[in-house]
Amino acid sequence: MAAPLAPLVLLLLALGRPALSGAQATEGAAAAPHRRFEYKYSFKGPHLVQADGTVPFWVHTGNAIPSADQIRITTSLKSQKGSVWTKNKSIFEYWEVEVTFRVTGRGRIGADGLAIWFTEEQGLEGPVFGAADKWNGVGIFFDSFDNDGKKNNPGVIVVGNNGKLLYDHQNDGSTQALASCQRDFRNKPYPVRVKITYYQKTLTVLINNGFTPDKEDYEFCAKVEDMVLPSQGYFGISAATGGLADDHDVLSFLTFQLTEPGKEAPTPDAEIPQKDKEKYQEEFEHFQQELDKKKEEFQREHPDVQGQPAADDVFETVSDRELRQIFEGQNRIHLEIKQLNRQLDMILDEQRKYVSAVTEEIAKRGAGSPGQQGQVFQQGIETVVKTQEEVIRQVKEMRSSVTDALRSISGAQHPGSAGVYETTQHFNDIKEHLHVVKRDIEHLVQRNTPSGEKQKCPELPPFPSCLSTMHFFVFVAVQTVLFIGYVMYRSQQEAAAKKFF
Repeated sequence: MAAPLAPLVLLLLALGRPALSGAQATEGAAAAPHRRFEYKYSFKGPHLVQADGTVPFWVHTGNAIPSADQIRITTSLKSQKGSVWTKNKSIFEYWEVEVTFRVTGRGRIGADGLAIWFTEEQGLEGPVFGAADKWNGVGIFFDSFDNDGKKNNPGVIVVGNNGKLLYDHQNDGSTQALASCQRDFRNKPYPVRVKITYYQKTLTVLINNGFTPDKEDYEFCAKVEDMVLPSQGYFGISAATGGLADDHDVLSFLTFQLTEPGKEAPTPDAEIPQKDKEKYQEEFEHFQQELDKKKEEFQREHPDVQGQPAADDVFETVSDRELRQIFEGQNRIHLEIKQLNRQLDMILDEQRKYVSAVTEEIAKRGAGSPGQQGQVFQQGIETVVKTQEEVIRQVKEMRSSVTDALRSISGAQHPGSAGVYETTQHFNDIKEHLHVVKRDIEHLVQRNTPSGEKQKCPELPPFPSCLSTMHFFVFVAVQTVLFIGYVMYRSQQEAAAKKFF
């Protein structure tokens, strides 16, 4: 399993990477901002829709259909458009939203996509994923259809606008994108979750790929620094279909206000308006009465049930305990690999910034003093050499993480077919991400290497293999034998049990 990591490690060491600054190193240890839930800018099922068919504090337009547990922005029909927007502008500068949605369709390719908005005005209807063009704010687009033919869809694109630009549909917004990442969000076993944070003029997008029910299992997608957004605006979510169609369902939209540490936390609204307060109190009492009636009816229909849990729910069988232990072990392995993937994404992001900064500096100094261009290149080489040891240390840490994951797999006491499948799937996911990183780094090397010069990689000590091919196949064979033996044992037990009936 360690063999596919070797080309990536070589490329990382050859290209080099600046050491993290002190501010970046202590960023994770900095105090987190004060986080307060804002119910007037959020919605979540169940009981999402009121009796009149509206969503509290939100307005829906177009083909959007609210229901008890979700809002279907568009159905899987051609040429559909819909959107949902907050009724009131936000009054806080920094915020964080967590959106849970599903995009499902019968075809292998879907269209057009879904967008999450923060704009100065409501874009109720329009050509940009069902919302208005020339918006003032930011849109995070989940584009399903490949209009430019570059085979980079489905993808996530961050596009900012000052109210004057027209969205570039033909190129999927690539000419206007501030940041992007390629993620497949269609037809996933679990709902896809997105966390968008705007704090201290930095916009960060994290995404859960929908392969796990873990709500906090996010992957790094995009980051835009020095981004200025309107101090007040509307939150919204829209979707559209074209010649192809998908169902775009939004399960929840949760908004949080962020306040910088050390500053006084904003006080909540003094009081809910009396009219709204009476309305909500009346609805609460109505629901409470309905609940009491249902409880009484259930007790009359089931007098033997006293609310005590059944014996099967209290005691755990041996097989259930073994299966639970297997899943817990596999989940820990999965989290370690996800952490490694997150570190690699951050390395790639830092590498792009470093290459961009060095290229600009070389261009400025070369234009100002052509005779010093060779000296600038020499200084760049010295910088790469100085940072080599730091890069090697970080790569060793990543390699140690992978080694721990493999050791956890080898130490599983009761492996089963489900665990093997999940482990294989997890490594396939990480290999796919590593290939994406490798391709991006190769592109950076080719772009920054002068024509006629060949990139030379430094010689490195050989990396020992963490797990040989023979050991892996022996491990899989032992798992298979144990599983077959367990199935035969269960079959014999069931056949013996049937004799008593």
